[in-house]
Amino acid sequence: QVQLVESGGGSVQAGGSLRLSCAVSGYAYSSYCMGWFRQAPGKEREEVALLDSDGRTRYTDSVKGRFTISRDNAKNTLYLQMDSLKPEDTAMYYCAADTGWVRFPRCFSDDDNYWGQGTQVTVSS
Repeated sequence: QVQLVESGGGSVQAGGSLRLSCAVSGYAYSSYCMGWFRQAPGKEREEVALLDSDGRTRYTDSVKGRFTISRDNAKNTLYLQMDSLKPEDTAMYYCAADTGWVRFPRCFSDDDNYWGQGTQVTVSS
């Protein structure tokens, strides 16, 4: 069983920064494909950033150049550094782990994944 706990959300003005953290339980954390997703009110959940077990990253176009996903395997922690935040980044942010498909392009290609409870990010203009 894998458990994920997010932290670091909050309210910030446009142009500001936040760093989200996700503490992950699991003996094989370093081999998981990890990701950040978000869901705004009235919208579907969308992929924000992924980091596979080989260290490769993938970002949705709207956050490229502003967000950075990283992991600390010694601390079993995933991060999302968010800079130059915009009001449209406002959403609930979720950390997720794929322990089955751990490399691109199959990472998060199915629904057999683990999810955290989410942390709210609010960006005001």
